[in-house]
Formats: sequence, structure tokens, C-alpha cells
Amino acid sequence: MFHVLNITYLKPLDVIDQSRPAHLEWLKGEVEAGRILLAGRLESQDGAVLVAADMSAEEADAIAAADPYTLAGVARYERVSFNAGFRAPGL
Repeated sequence: MFHVLNITYLKPLDVIDQSRPAHLEWLKGEVEAGRILLAGRLESQDGAVLVAADMSAEEADAIAAADPYTLAGVARYERVSFNAGFRAPGL
């Protein structure tokens, strides 16, 4: 099961950006561990999207709960899970 983790910012960008260095360091570790495949801020600047690797819903929720944005209370996550019937080679 793959997961799209939609992040909605709960505070203005200047407040979000105070937690951003810790978020980016955390995100780097998740990417290096292979748990997050893609990540980026929305064009609208009011949130972001992470694409989680093949894992359980509980594992994906644990990733969201560990994000410094979540811990600081500046963002919330919504998980959308899907079966990847078609995959690029290597996924």
C-alpha cells in the first residue's frame, strides 16, 4: 500500500519557516531511509505533499506524527492510501 501524505499548514509561512530547518532535516532522513519517495511544497504555498513508499497505514501515520511540523503544531496531515497496480520499475 502506498500513501500520499497531504500536509496543510495551520500557521502563516513565517511561522512555518521557523520549523522548516528541522522539518527538512527530518525529511532528508526519511528519504535516505527509503520511506519517502517524493516530497515538495505546494505551488500555492499553503501546504505540501509527501509520497510514502510501500508500507502499512500505521507506518505512514507514524511518519506523519514524527514530522517536526506536526510536533510544533503548525501543520496537519491527511493520508490517502492506494494500491499501486501499476508501478515504475524498481518500486
